[in-house]
Amino acid sequence: MSFYTPHQAKYFAFFLTRDGLDETEGLTQSLSSARVDLNPHQVDAAMFALRSPLSKGVLLADEVGLGKTIEAALVLSQRWWERQRQLLLIVPASLRKQWATELREKFSLPSVILDAKRVKDLSKAGKPNPLGRGEGIVILSYEYAARIADQLRGIAWNLVVFDEAHKLRNVYRATETSRAAVLRDALAGRQKLLLTATPLQNNLMELYGLVTVIDDTYFGSEQAFRAEFGGREDRTSQALLARRLEPICKRTLRRQVQKAGLINYTNRLAKTFDFTPDKLETDLYEHMSRYLQRDDTLAVGKNGRHLVTLVLRKILGSSSFAVAATLDKMVTRLERKLSVNEEALNDIDGLEETAEEWREEGQATETEALEDEMDDAVEDTDPKLLQAEIDELKRYRELAGSIQTNAKGKALLDSLPNVLDEIVAKNGQRKAVIFTESVRTQSYLRELLEAHGFTGQTVVLNGSNADKDSSAIYKAWLERHRGTDVVSGSKTADMKAAIVDAFRDDRTILIATESGAEGINLQFCSLLINYDLPWNPQRVEQRIGRCHRYGQKIDVTVINFMNRKNQAEARIVQLLDQKFKLFEGVFGSSDEVLGAIESGVDIERRILDIVQSCRNNDQINAAFDALQREFAFEIDEAKTAARNKLLAEMDDKVISRLHLRKDAVASSLDEFKRALLSLARAELPDARFHADHVERFDYEGKTYSSEWPEADARGWQFFRLADEGLADQIVAVAKARELDAAEIRFDYSAYAGNLGDVAPLRGNSGWLRVARLKLITPARTFDELICVAFTDDGTAVHAETAGRMLTVPATVIGATVGIAPETDLTKVLEASRTEVVGRAQQRLGEFLNEEEERLDSWRDDARVSYDQQIKALTKEANEKKKLARAVQSLQEKVELQREASGLKRHADDLQHQLYNRLKEIDDERERMLDEIADKLGLTPEMTVLFTIRWSIA
Repeated sequence: MSFYTPHQAKYFAFFLTRDGLDETEGLTQSLSSARVDLNPHQVDAAMFALRSPLSKGVLLADEVGLGKTIEAALVLSQRWWERQRQLLLIVPASLRKQWATELREKFSLPSVILDAKRVKDLSKAGKPNPLGRGEGIVILSYEYAARIADQLRGIAWNLVVFDEAHKLRNVYRATETSRAAVLRDALAGRQKLLLTATPLQNNLMELYGLVTVIDDTYFGSEQAFRAEFGGREDRTSQALLARRLEPICKRTLRRQVQKAGLINYTNRLAKTFDFTPDKLETDLYEHMSRYLQRDDTLAVGKNGRHLVTLVLRKILGSSSFAVAATLDKMVTRLERKLSVNEEALNDIDGLEETAEEWREEGQATETEALEDEMDDAVEDTDPKLLQAEIDELKRYRELAGSIQTNAKGKALLDSLPNVLDEIVAKNGQRKAVIFTESVRTQSYLRELLEAHGFTGQTVVLNGSNADKDSSAIYKAWLERHRGTDVVSGSKTADMKAAIVDAFRDDRTILIATESGAEGINLQFCSLLINYDLPWNPQRVEQRIGRCHRYGQKIDVTVINFMNRKNQAEARIVQLLDQKFKLFEGVFGSSDEVLGAIESGVDIERRILDIVQSCRNNDQINAAFDALQREFAFEIDEAKTAARNKLLAEMDDKVISRLHLRKDAVASSLDEFKRALLSLARAELPDARFHADHVERFDYEGKTYSSEWPEADARGWQFFRLADEGLADQIVAVAKARELDAAEIRFDYSAYAGNLGDVAPLRGNSGWLRVARLKLITPARTFDELICVAFTDDGTAVHAETAGRMLTVPATVIGATVGIAPETDLTKVLEASRTEVVGRAQQRLGEFLNEEEERLDSWRDDARVSYDQQIKALTKEANEKKKLARAVQSLQEKVELQREASGLKRHADDLQHQLYNRLKEIDDERERMLDEIADKLGLTPEMTVLFTIRWSIA
C-alpha cells in the first residue's frame, strides 16, 4: 500500500484547486467532475469562451450535433466552481427541462426553471423568489425573460447564456419594445454566451445583430458595418470580417471533427407504416373534424379557440381511445356550463409546455384563456343550443367508445417485429421507442403490445408515471442505488433515470410522451416510431435527437404512420420530410432548415389554419402547396459554403489543434486524478484501495471511483470535486492544516510508474519548499504552486522535478535535523516568483493587445461611416456642378450651383463632425484602455505552505 504524508496531502489539495496560467489547467476541475465523455472540440470551445478575463462574451456557432449544450455547460460549471453563481440561462420554452436535466445529470449543477406560474406558486407557499440568490442556475424562456426584464436588469449576472440565439439575430432592425431589443438592453454589460448553429441565414447583418447583443460597440455603428461588409462579397472584405470575428465567434464543422477521427456520425433512415382506418374510425374523425371547424361551438370556448382546437386535433389524430376519454371530460364540463380547460385537455402530456411556447411566440391571449378559470363560463347561452351540443358530443363519445381496435395500432403490430429484426441484423439492440402525444393512447399501445407478443417487454414514460409497473421499477432502482450520488433526490428525475435504465437493460419497447422524454438520452436505441406526429418541426427534431446523437452506434430508423384516407396527414409528413428534411441523412439539412424557421409554433398555427379551413382534398393540396412555396429556404450550398468559410477556420488548422487539445486534456486529467487519489490515500488511512484498480477504494461502507461510467453503472460513489462530498471535505481539511517542518523519506520503489527525472535522485537528500503564488487582478485571479529544492551538495533541483518528487509515496521520519539553506531557498523561490509573474504579465499583455486592437477597429469603423457619407455628398455635388456647366438657363445654372454648394457645405460639416467624433473616440479609447489596464494590474501574494528535509530511497 502507498503512503503519503500530511505535507504531500497539503500539496495535492492546493494543486487540485489551483487556477493556473495554463489554459487547460483552469478547466480541469470542471472536466474531471463531468459525467460525460468530453470531446476535444467541446473543451476547445469552452476554453475559447473562458480565455480572456476581459471578454464581454462569445458566440459558439458549431454545427448541429457537436454538443453546444455540453460546451456551454462546461463554461457554466467553471463559473460555478469559481463561485461566480449569478448564472442565467435563456432558452426556448420547449428546451427548459432538457437543459435542467443535462446540467444536473452531467455536471451536478443545480438549476431552477422560473415562469409566472412557478413564481406565483412560490409566493403562495411563502418561499422567496430564487432570482438573484445564486442558489442555482436560473432557467427562463425568452418570453418570460423579456417580461421580467426590469428585474433581470438589477442583478449582477456573472454569465448569461442564450440558447438558440438566432432568435436574436434580427435585433439590429427590431423596435425598442421587441423581445430581442428588451433582452439586449436589460442585460447590457453582462458577460454573455450565445449558442446557435445558424448565426446568419440570409445576410451578414444578422451576424452583426448577434454581435451587438454581446458588445454593441464591437463593430461601431450599423451604418459602418454595412459600408465595410454588409453589401460586399469581395475577398478582401470577407477576409477582414473573418479576422474581426476571430476573438468573438467560433464555429467548428462536423467534417472537421470527423476528419480528426473524433466522432463518426450515423445516418437517419426513414420508413412509413401505411394504414387505412375502418368506417367507424373514419366516421368519428369526420364528425369531430367538422365539429372543430365550426366557430360557434360552446365547449371549445371563445377566447382560446386556436390553442384548444390544436390540442383537440392532436387527440383526434392519436387514437379513438384518447378521443373517448377527452369527450367524456368535455361533456362533463359543458353540463356544468363550462368550456374546456387545461384539466380537460391533459391527455396531451406536456400541455403546459405547449401553452408556454404559444405564449413565447406572442399568443398570450390564447394561453391565458386556457389557464383562466374565470373565462371558462359559458354565459348567456340558449339552453336548447347548450343541450344540443351536449347531445352531439355524447353521440361522438358513444361512437368513440364503440371502437375496439384502431387500424394504426394494427399496422404497428404487423410491422414492428420485422423492423426490430432489421435493427438486430444491423448489429443494433432489439429496442424501439414509440412516441405519442397522448397519455391514453400510451396506455392503449402498452395494452396492445403486451397482449400481442411483447408481454413484460414494455415500459412507459410520461409526466407522472403513476402506474404500478413504473412504481415497482422506481422502488427497485432506488434500492439498488441507495446511498449513492446516482440518486438525485428529485422524484421526477430519478423516475426518468429508473425507466431509462429498465429500457436499456431489460425491456424491448419504451412508449414515451413528449413531456416524459424531455432530457433523456437513448443512444443505445436505434429505432424511433412517431405513432402520432407533432406539427411543430422543432419538436420532431427533439424526438429524433433522443436517439440520433453522439454515442449512437448504427443508423437510426425513423418510422412515421400514413393514414391513406387523410390527405392532410399525408401532406404534413411530406412537409416535414421533403421541406424540413428531418428524417434522412447525417442530421439531414435540419440544422440549416430549423435555423431558418423563426417559429415552430407559427408553422403549427399555419397547419392548423389549413386543417380548419379546407373542406376537400383539392383545397388541402392547394393550401399545402402554397405553404411549401412560402418556406422557400431550400439549402443553398453556395451560401452555406460562404458562411462556413467566413466563420470556420481551415480544416487542417482545426484538426491539428483538436489533436493537441486531446493530448493536453488527457494529460491534465490523468495528473489531476492521480493527485486526487493520492490525496485520498493520505487523508483516509482507513480506506481500502482495490489492488486491481487504482481508481477505486472502499470507505465507511461505500465504494468510490474516480471513473464516472463505472461509478454510475455499479451504483458506486463518483469520487470528484465540486459536489461538496468526500473529496471536497478532505481537500478543505488538508488545505487548512498547519504544518511544521519535517524530515520525509520518499520510497521510489513504491511509486507505480517511472519518473525519469526523479529516479537519478535516489540516494540523495536535501531541502524542499512549496509556496502558493496568487496573482490577483480585478479581472481574474491566477493561482500557482512553486516548488524549489536543493540537494545537500547545493545542486538545485528543477522545479518540475521537485513537484513530481512530491507524488512519490513517503513517510515522516521526524522533526528536521540541521538548518535549511534559507538564503538559497528564498533566492530560488523569488526567482521562480519573478518568472511566473513574467509569464502572467505576458499573457495579460496579450489580452490588452487584443482589446487595443478592438478599440482601434472601433475608431476605424467610425471613420468608415462618415467617409462613406462624405464621399456620397461630394460625388453628388460634383455632378450638380457638372450639370450646371451644361445647362443654358441662367436660373437653372444658379439653382444647381446653390445645390452643389449646399451639398459641399454638408460634406464639410460631416468632415468637422468626423474630426470631433474621432477626438471623442480617442478620449473614450484612452479612458477604456486605462480601465482595462487597471483590470489587468497584478498584485502577487506568495505564501509558504511548508518546508521539508527530504531523502529518496
